[in-house]
Amino acid sequence: MATFLIVLFVLVMQILWLAFEDIAGKGIDLIFILKFLFYTTLTVIPQALPIGVLLSSIMALGNFSENYEFAATKSAGISLQRLIRPLIILTVLLSFINFIFLNNVFPYAMFKQKNLYVNIKNQKPDMALIPGGFNTEIPGYHIKFDEKYGENDDLLKNVMIYDLTEKKWNTKIIRAEKGKIINEEGDKYLKLVLYDGQFFEEYLAQKSEKNMPFSRASFKEYSIVINIPNDSLIEKENLKDFHNMKSLGQLKDTIPYFNTDFREYVKGRAKSFYINADAKKLIPIKNDTIISKLQPEILSNFDKRAQLRLINSSIEKNKTALDIIASKKGTFKFKRKILNVFEIEYYNRIAFSLSCLILFFIGAPLGSIIRKGGFGLPMILAISIYVLYFFANTFGRNLAEDSSITAFLGSWISALLMLPIAILLTRRATKDMGLFNIDVFLQPITTFFKKITSKKDNNI
Repeated sequence: MATFLIVLFVLVMQILWLAFEDIAGKGIDLIFILKFLFYTTLTVIPQALPIGVLLSSIMALGNFSENYEFAATKSAGISLQRLIRPLIILTVLLSFINFIFLNNVFPYAMFKQKNLYVNIKNQKPDMALIPGGFNTEIPGYHIKFDEKYGENDDLLKNVMIYDLTEKKWNTKIIRAEKGKIINEEGDKYLKLVLYDGQFFEEYLAQKSEKNMPFSRASFKEYSIVINIPNDSLIEKENLKDFHNMKSLGQLKDTIPYFNTDFREYVKGRAKSFYINADAKKLIPIKNDTIISKLQPEILSNFDKRAQLRLINSSIEKNKTALDIIASKKGTFKFKRKILNVFEIEYYNRIAFSLSCLILFFIGAPLGSIIRKGGFGLPMILAISIYVLYFFANTFGRNLAEDSSITAFLGSWISALLMLPIAILLTRRATKDMGLFNIDVFLQPITTFFKKITSKKDNNI
């Protein structure tokens, strides 16, 4: 319990530290900050539990071995397997609890946390403004800028705004070299002051008019006042279809939908490619007399002018096909990635639940081998092992998302990597062997040199 709570506290503080800059000083109610902290704690518990098991197993067995209690139990005829049998039962129970938590509490906590954070950003739109791309969180405006700077991150550089408040598409565009966000605590309005810019507005033509003028003007200072949504928006829960917000049963029901959608899209693109290639015009000829008169090389059956026409037509069709493929490549990858993400989440729920058991069979024998308790060396070893485990898990998930490997392998790759290490350490611990047997590597070398020296002595 002690190691679990320590690890949990560190993980929560890490997430809170990253979000603190966006939340602190923005006029957000303390109740909502505590809610966000509570849901964040629930989301990191499945990650903290395996680390706690790993660290505590190294510390407990290391302390046991350091005080020679392990030697005493062995002299009494109690083996390591019998000694840690209650711990194995406890770890299996913790793995089951972790699975129940991942399947029920974790999706609910992610659902509440994501919606709460998005609603806080909607209530405080200046938090949602991110440099580099168009920000669409503020109703009626699409805002883009290159850099956010200043002591309070309230100054913007190279601002471009599409004003959509009149719902007439992108008819009004505003550009400015600099901008400033003014949003005082408790104020219901967000004020955006722009400096040294110009705006362009195009007037929509009526049915009776063909050409309409547009207006263009420069300004030294231009202010936009935006009404901030009221506090009731803080309780809205619009985000609900993300992969980490669903239980195993819901994921199992959702995956076939995305699988069917992806396959239908691929089938549609194949049909479109077939039609654009004029493949229907290829008619099989069953007359042997006509076939015998044809040249093996297809172009040789046409004159020069027809050959040129066919080649040009083929080049154009290939270019068109390549352009279509290039334009649809992003959609293809997106649909495949969505399917991969849901499949990975499904398999990862099961794989990650077993992490407590796998890491225990690494930590327990490792503690008995190193013979060190406390928070010193065990802490370093636990962090190193979990970083390796977490890196393998993240690496596998990323490869599976890009379809480089299957979703099943991507989810289980970390467990498959750590399982041989657990078996090796358990085997060495039960046989009372060290972590590394240097004699295994040195013995062949010393034997080789002994043979050489013995031959020299015989010759002499």
